[in-house]
Amino acid sequence: MKKFKLMATCSAGLESVVGKELKDMGYDVEVENGMVLFDGFVKDIIKTNLWLRAADRIKIIVGKFEAKTFDDLFEETKDLPWEEIIPMDAKFPVEGRSRSSDLHSVPDIQAITKKAIATKLGDFYHRRTRLPETGGLFPLEVRILKNQVVDLLDTTGPSLFKRGYRVAKGEAPLKENMAAGLILLTDWKPKTMPFLDPMCGSGTIPIEAAMIARNIAPGIQREFVFESWDWVDKKLVDEIKAEADSKADYDSEFDITGSDVNGEMINYSKVNAQEIGLLHDIDFRQLAVQDFHTNKKNGVVVTNPPYGQRMGDQEAAEKLYRDLGKVFIPMTTWSKYYLTSDLNFEKAYGKKATKRRKLYNGRIRTDYFQYWSKSNFKK
Repeated sequence: MKKFKLMATCSAGLESVVGKELKDMGYDVEVENGMVLFDGFVKDIIKTNLWLRAADRIKIIVGKFEAKTFDDLFEETKDLPWEEIIPMDAKFPVEGRSRSSDLHSVPDIQAITKKAIATKLGDFYHRRTRLPETGGLFPLEVRILKNQVVDLLDTTGPSLFKRGYRVAKGEAPLKENMAAGLILLTDWKPKTMPFLDPMCGSGTIPIEAAMIARNIAPGIQREFVFESWDWVDKKLVDEIKAEADSKADYDSEFDITGSDVNGEMINYSKVNAQEIGLLHDIDFRQLAVQDFHTNKKNGVVVTNPPYGQRMGDQEAAEKLYRDLGKVFIPMTTWSKYYLTSDLNFEKAYGKKATKRRKLYNGRIRTDYFQYWSKSNFKK
């Protein structure tokens, strides 16, 4: 049984979240910028694709080497054991990136890497003609940083944020894995603490909260590119998916609310929640922030308020932040978490955050402003 060196990629700022997820699954991890490294077998490729909430993709590290010339790149690439993972008829597109390296032409890097792999496979399969590339998809990536080359095979396919439930989308939707990461950075305990997103848009944050509460594997409703590979046992995939499905908790009760001033967004939220089978686990309501009130204690607020550049109106954004402050600052038993790119958020909100964390929402640099409850300062 072959053991692989694996890489879970993620958005900058969520590395520790993905690292903890993997540790909780029993893996030894090495956390680096934008990635978490670990070892595993085929079963671990299946499990991590199914269960990781905040990661983007799971990739196999096929090899690492130094290359300062295209000859180096060709020969070192050709020496890697491609025949162990890529069948004769595979489609194997190659993407590339290069930074601070002697080899900086990405199209040439991709072409030479592809040629080296094709040469190796052609020799191994005793074919002098072109490889057919009519079979399963094996997406490859070559990364070069300071002349250090890493060749990767993507096992996921479309990013892990594509859970399959978001059939109705609003403007500037938050990706599912980012939403899950925001929740996993909080002190929320699903069985004992209420949860609220007061600007839920199309419902991504409360739906991810409900999936966490119910222990639903985020990848349970989708397929992965590895499922078409001949060396991945279909029976093993079915067994691991069935095991994941059996771990879901459909009996416990939770208090999860998603509200939004826009009624159309609430309708979108309900459609999306219905798609994953969680509509009855979330209290969706049309409500403006300034109209919210509750007698509940010890809850958690997680929300992604519109940024000034998203709204196209900085004054409107700042008014919204002031409304948030008026409503939520007095709720001292609640912890509040706000993701926004507006660096003057604290001033408009009316209080300095307990902690700020830099995150990237797509390509937008944002800050996660965290306001811990009084009972949470022991952290």
